[in-house]
Amino acid sequence: MRKILLSVLFALVLLGANAQDSSTTHVQWQYSVVKKDADNYKLVFTAAIEKGWRLFSVTMKDDEPNTRILLDSLSASFVTVNTTAELKMPVTAKEPLLDNATVKYFEETSTIELLVTIKQPQPVTGVINYLAYKGNEFAGPEAVPFRFVFDAAGGLSSAKGGLQEAVTGFDLKRNAIDLKNPVNNCGGTGGEDSANKSLWTIFVLGFLGGLVGLIMPCTFPMIPLTVSFFTKRAANKKQGITNAFLYGFFIFLIYVLLSVPFYFLDAGSSDVLNNISTNAWLNIVFALIFLVFAISFFGAFEITLPSRFTNNVDAKSNVGSVGGIFFMALTLAIVSFSCTGPILGSLLVGALNQDGGALQLTMAMAGFGLALGLPFALFALFPNWLSNLPKSGSWMNTVKIVFGFVELALALKYLSNADLVEHWGLLKREVFIGIWLLISLATSLYLFGILKFSYDPPPAKLSTGRKIFASLFLLLAIYLAPGLTNTKYANLSLVSGFPPPLTYSIYQHNADNEKGVEAQLINDYEAALALAKKENKPLLIDFTGWACVNCRKMEENVWPNPQIKKLIKENYILVSLYVDDRKKLLPAEQFIYTLPDGSKKEIKTIGNKFSTLQSVNFSNASQPLYVAITANEKLLTLPVGYTPDINEYAAWLQCGIDAFNKIK
Repeated sequence: MRKILLSVLFALVLLGANAQDSSTTHVQWQYSVVKKDADNYKLVFTAAIEKGWRLFSVTMKDDEPNTRILLDSLSASFVTVNTTAELKMPVTAKEPLLDNATVKYFEETSTIELLVTIKQPQPVTGVINYLAYKGNEFAGPEAVPFRFVFDAAGGLSSAKGGLQEAVTGFDLKRNAIDLKNPVNNCGGTGGEDSANKSLWTIFVLGFLGGLVGLIMPCTFPMIPLTVSFFTKRAANKKQGITNAFLYGFFIFLIYVLLSVPFYFLDAGSSDVLNNISTNAWLNIVFALIFLVFAISFFGAFEITLPSRFTNNVDAKSNVGSVGGIFFMALTLAIVSFSCTGPILGSLLVGALNQDGGALQLTMAMAGFGLALGLPFALFALFPNWLSNLPKSGSWMNTVKIVFGFVELALALKYLSNADLVEHWGLLKREVFIGIWLLISLATSLYLFGILKFSYDPPPAKLSTGRKIFASLFLLLAIYLAPGLTNTKYANLSLVSGFPPPLTYSIYQHNADNEKGVEAQLINDYEAALALAKKENKPLLIDFTGWACVNCRKMEENVWPNPQIKKLIKENYILVSLYVDDRKKLLPAEQFIYTLPDGSKKEIKTIGNKFSTLQSVNFSNASQPLYVAITANEKLLTLPVGYTPDINEYAAWLQCGIDAFNKIK
């Protein structure tokens, strides 16, 4: 019964006419502290309740409306709550609104005391969770932050709760860094040229995805049927070709239009997409999506759009008008969704994990749509080519199943991202590589006809192409095998960036087999500056991420090079700052930062701090980003990003060394 009453209550909270009101307008809190002895304190929370309103008591049970004082996880690690008491007795009465359930509440005032033992002189933070009501109006549940701090003399007193505006301490905007005036004008991220190159790469990948979608069972048989339909129904050959070109163009347009809504999600702070791509729970969702795609490709079910929607669109298709041709193209996009949906999903997830966001998704969709639409136009222009097309058959099911295995491998990658960011330790490098090895081996066995699916038996005779691809997957499995060992061969350069880094291992790898160069400091910028000053060396900042593919490629393919290793170890202090680290900062280190555009940003985690440090000082939000500065934060060179060319990266490092010697 109590659970039912609670459900009724929260329904009223969410749906009631005044449920949107904040309870802070009806209940005001004040805090004080009384020291009992060396480590024991009495924390006092006093509520001033607006006339007519009622505040639920802390003595109400967990499945009833109540008030609770909760310490945050960090404070709870060194604070022990001995007792919780209310200074006066609450009113006990039947509440008609809750089916005459007995409730306990306060009117006008309430005082709650916590007797606590504090083992460390750290700020004590938490929230008061409570619910207030007046008649049939409910306010809350509200979480009001509180904070108690120690002064220099060791006294404990209350302070303003919640995050505060940054006024002292770690300043994210480093005024000494002048991005426009480095000592040596070398390096640079490439700016617009690099972005354009990335966009065209995304376009090509989208085009390749479209080609895969084109040879799926849902789309491939449509090519000769549709082209023949246009050429035969048209009044003349010219009109048939025109209609087919329009049809192909509309297919291209439909897929481009699918990216438009994502432009409305692309606004905000510079690290929005980084937060999306490295959010652990979102990566788990992506992993589940890819798992569903894989199961669909294996033939367990088909991902389709509602038949009513398909029928309504199909009814509007009429080759006699431009609008009819558009709806024919839309019909193709819908009926082929069971095959193209997983590929489109892969493009979507991939775009969300890039810095270009919606623009990259548009380029990917444009490439995909072009690959699907272009054949209809070309075969209408050259109908004789139709005779050269391979016949539809079981080979298309083979393509689907192979891509099912690929989707499984991608699902594991996104699950690994979540594991790395949260440091769960579930998918260590060797576990990841072992699963990929099994997936590669299973794909090879399927293509060789050894592993069989009930609805797709292997052909009586394996084709040459099938044998070639089976051998390639077998070679991949063999290549992955050394990754399971604790040897120098564990560094798999061809797939670096996809498995977790060598440091995230069940083995204790020798440092020479890991990154080639180990950072002296991790996530401690101020200590790195102090060390650089002490050793009279320039500082090399490595803005990186746990889920950053290109960061791993640099660490595992470039940094181990003897020339690069020597330049860094002998001449720089190296600090790695992880912009996607979700570890909470100490309460005293959390604050609200005002960005250059005037917007506010909460700095609660290590990643929040260093992603903002990167963006406000270097106008760049992508990783990796390498910056060479002096201990006094004089910029030695222009920053560089992903630089797989060893000679180019070595030249940039040497340029920074020369700049440092110039001003030393």
